[in-house]
Amino acid sequence: MESMEKFIAHLGLIPPGSHVLCAVSGGADSVCLLHALYHLRAELDFTLSAAHFDHQLRGEESRRDAAFVAQFVALCCGPQRLPDGSQLPAVPLFSGSGDVSAQAAQMGIGTEEAARQMRYAFLHRAAQQAGATLIATAHTADDNGETILFHLARGTGLRGLGGIPPARDGVIRPLLTTTRRQVENYLAYYGLPHVEDSSNQDDSYSRNRIRHQIMPVLEGLFPNFAARLADNAALLRADEDYLTSLARDQAGQAQQSGDCLSIPVQTLLDLPDPVAARTIRVLLGQLNGGDQDCGAVHLHALLDLCRSPRPSARLDLPWGLTARREYGLLVLARRSSPPSMEPIHLPLPGEIRVGDWQVVCGAERYIGQPQGPLEFYLSQEAVSSLTVRPRQTGDRLTLLGRPGKSIKKWFVDEKVPRHLRNQVPVFAQNGVVAAVAGLGPDAACLPQPGERSWHISLTRLRRPEE
Repeated sequence: MESMEKFIAHLGLIPPGSHVLCAVSGGADSVCLLHALYHLRAELDFTLSAAHFDHQLRGEESRRDAAFVAQFVALCCGPQRLPDGSQLPAVPLFSGSGDVSAQAAQMGIGTEEAARQMRYAFLHRAAQQAGATLIATAHTADDNGETILFHLARGTGLRGLGGIPPARDGVIRPLLTTTRRQVENYLAYYGLPHVEDSSNQDDSYSRNRIRHQIMPVLEGLFPNFAARLADNAALLRADEDYLTSLARDQAGQAQQSGDCLSIPVQTLLDLPDPVAARTIRVLLGQLNGGDQDCGAVHLHALLDLCRSPRPSARLDLPWGLTARREYGLLVLARRSSPPSMEPIHLPLPGEIRVGDWQVVCGAERYIGQPQGPLEFYLSQEAVSSLTVRPRQTGDRLTLLGRPGKSIKKWFVDEKVPRHLRNQVPVFAQNGVVAAVAGLGPDAACLPQPGERSWHISLTRLRRPEE
């Protein structure tokens, strides 16, 4: 097929020496793709395998499709003798099945989404088993047009208007500039059979209504509409790719620690919004192990978080992620529950772990040792027992030489991130604060030189996501 050959050559979709696994449902598009690839493999120097997945959604019709694909591959994709006398092997078929309805119910997602996830999971497994480096699917120019209109109706940007990508993550779409009419003409020319999926006639699906009711009207008004829309999509994808490349450069400034990424807020604010939003999307993708397909509403909310005057604002996101401001940083991380800090009695002397902290207390005579935020000395006369707990409403602290104020105000002034404030150990006796980790001891509890004291030292046990 000339349009497919040109498209493959133009984008280099199938490098010489590749092994392509062709997904075959038995429908017209996939039969056309498999047959065309079968006859191109010698010219383009690649190995070909086929794969079929039974979604178990249409009972006997699904079993009919699986049987048809097996028969078609056996009869039409057998050993191929070349003009020079050499022979290419028959195309092997890899088959699989899965209960899509049960999976959708278990995961709480739609049937179409469950089918897509299970189908691609099978295709990747089959590709690994076959030794294939590429997976080919039979998306056509019409499919691309339907996708673009669907995105446009829901609301989208350049990414959605670019439609289906010709190649991504090892999946290629060689028919993306080939129209459905060209596919039908190809099948008629070679006399190739195919099967029809009855669900494709069900207009309760939005995509089918676009296919049956909207696309024909547009084709009637603007002949070759699908092909021209595919050309426009290619131009828009080029613009999107350029903007995303700029965003990836900016995302390289982010610092990673475990499952946590941080980037200066000002870096994002200095960028044009289209690049800033894409930079955030790239970072979200890094956390989720791919190019995160997130909605504009989330990207705009994250930019608003950067612009917010609140230095410790927080935003929960889908995909198990959270975003927070830590003053001059935007921090993206996986949601996790920090270890709870329950009030606990500190043995004097002794050692305990509380939340993310290790606390060691020893008895020692005070001879003027320096007082620090994580290592300090408390008078044994002033302190006879200590409870280590999170902060409470009304807690106050007076550091030596500084005015007393609430612990909440201390945390704000010292720029302690909001999400960590309830995890900071507070040392209290009878409800009165004697010291706070990271700030130091209260002036009223300081020992005099020569006095017996409690020597307290703290070590933060960092979690992997921080």
